[in-house]
Amino acid sequence: MSAPDREDRAGTPVIEFRDVGLTYPGPPPVEALKPCALRIDPSEYVTVVGPSGSGKSTFLNIVGLLDAPTAGTYLLDGVDTGTLPDAGRTALRGRRIGFVFQSFHLLPHRSAVENVCLAMLYNAVAVRRERTALAREALSRVGLGHRYDALPTRLSGGERQRVAIARALVARPALLLCDEPTGNLDSATADSVLGLLDELHADGMTVVVITHDPGVAGRAPRTITIRDGFLTEEDGLPRQERVGT
Repeated sequence: MSAPDREDRAGTPVIEFRDVGLTYPGPPPVEALKPCALRIDPSEYVTVVGPSGSGKSTFLNIVGLLDAPTAGTYLLDGVDTGTLPDAGRTALRGRRIGFVFQSFHLLPHRSAVENVCLAMLYNAVAVRRERTALAREALSRVGLGHRYDALPTRLSGGERQRVAIARALVARPALLLCDEPTGNLDSATADSVLGLLDELHADGMTVVVITHDPGVAGRAPRTITIRDGFLTEEDGLPRQERVGT
């Protein structure tokens, strides 16, 4: 998104749920996410926690525009996602959301800069030289300015995750959505990656981290808990009771 466009959207939530819920068809139907309200503003750092089967993956899929809710309205950066065709949702996801996963999903025979460039192939950046410059800038931002040409097989686990984060950042998304980003890392390396997320948040990036780890969850100023499809915050009040707040 261009700088003027971002200025026009100042004060607009990055994520806004209005009675959003998702029920998978049966028989029997499964209400994986109960209708809820949620607002995440620009530059917030939020962690989402919950036990296995609680609804975290459903939440991730809705926020990431991988699944459409069956109830309510989801606005991403002010855009009503329910009004978009599949192609429009895909385009919006590519422009506004950067994904970071537990598995790095890097091509082993492509250099770090080439892996980051791949994220721009289907965006508006058509000139290879421009893609390379943006990829190098993103890698420098995550502390890998000295590893542009390294293959993933020559990188540590922490460095590979930093390449994955650079790939997520290169399109300058409104939201960095992370799913268990430290799950494959040892504790020291995980702390380094979490420190990078802290820095990105301090620079103004909106960060949402899905995690089962209380230590990771505690890094964020705000934590949302999902249990049996219900969203609650630290005060324990169900998000269903917060509609309009």
